[in-house]
Amino acid sequence: MPLTSTVETLSRLSQFDGMMVTATPVSAMLGTRPDFAMPSKPTARFPRAARLLRHADFDRVYKQGRRHFSTSITVFYWPRPEAETRASGMRVGFTVGRALGGAVQRNRMKRRLREAVRMSRPVAGIAADVVINPKKSLLTTDFAALQNEVSRAFAVVEQKLSQKSAPEASQNRIAGSRKPEAGSRP
Repeated sequence: MPLTSTVETLSRLSQFDGMMVTATPVSAMLGTRPDFAMPSKPTARFPRAARLLRHADFDRVYKQGRRHFSTSITVFYWPRPEAETRASGMRVGFTVGRALGGAVQRNRMKRRLREAVRMSRPVAGIAADVVINPKKSLLTTDFAALQNEVSRAFAVVEQKLSQKSAPEASQNRIAGSRKPEAGSRP
């Protein structure tokens, strides 16, 4: 005997299974999303003001800045002068060269670094530009270790730049307060 409609089919199946048939999916009733659905966008972002974007800024950091070496990253940093300080705090950029792998590996490195920086970036602090270069070992490094390494690098950068600015300010005060004596040589 042929079935004539879907309703008959569902009612016959429900008789055999002993289950109740509903027209709405279970995920809709529970208010959950199916496993295959795209996750919602994260609310925490890496703001544009906190990123290093221009080629000239990258060049300035490489040529005039200092370096800090770590196990899986190299950090280049340069203090921004007050005249150029638009945004407070650090601006961070990433460079991943082709020698480190194909596009998939390089993009994975950048995503991991971006997330580690977003999670451990100091909110307020010194005005500096920072460029992070990963090493090949970054792909195999545990994320917790990478996050610890990035936060340690930021602490070192802040410490070095605050030490550098403090002695210069005290030297300027001392040099400005002294008056050369008439009989002494400079």
